[in-house]
Amino acid sequence: MVRRYSMLGAWLAVLLLSGCGYNALQQQDQQIKAAWAEVLNQYQRRADLVPNLVNTVKGYAQQERDVLIGVTNARAKVGSIQASPDLINDPQAFQRFQAAQSELTGALSRLLVVAEAYPQLKSDANFRDLQAQLEGTENRITVARNRYIKAVQDYNVTVRSFPTNLTAMIFGHKERPQFTVENEREISRPPTVDFGTAPSPSRDRAESPRPTAPSAPQPVPAK
Repeated sequence: MVRRYSMLGAWLAVLLLSGCGYNALQQQDQQIKAAWAEVLNQYQRRADLVPNLVNTVKGYAQQERDVLIGVTNARAKVGSIQASPDLINDPQAFQRFQAAQSELTGALSRLLVVAEAYPQLKSDANFRDLQAQLEGTENRITVARNRYIKAVQDYNVTVRSFPTNLTAMIFGHKERPQFTVENEREISRPPTVDFGTAPSPSRDRAESPRPTAPSAPQPVPAK
């Protein structure tokens, strides 16, 4: 008899937990973890491209020292943050991660703009290959980040809604940090490079209008 009541109590507990959103919370939590792992994977892929990209640009544009140092420092800042699965449980650490990635995005964009002034660099096969890889990675980052945003949105709604909010409180489920709107607009814009031929200085001088020489003074007729 005692065993029968124990089994009945276990079944009731299962039904109550299912009806209060416990299973939904667990499923959505796993979706967030999977989406976040893909975000980290793509960000790491981008970071791995940076050294080769910087070295390639340096071979043609050593005088762009400030821009090259900016990219190197931004990558170092990204690497200094421990990007672990637990980072999404710490809103402050998550914000620092966002800021560092956004800074690297801006630094890479400036580097690619500088590359526009060097036709030989733009025609370099290694640079073009790295640029294509970078643009593809930026697109994958955007896709992975959007999946994370959707997963967190669904999870946070479940955590806040009644009666699943009671289940969330009992089992310690809290809202997960989300990408901010301002940051999302900034870092979701992949850097682009126009591989068109930049006008050379000699061409600019040839196309610029030449100053006209002043006309000689006309002789005054004798009276």
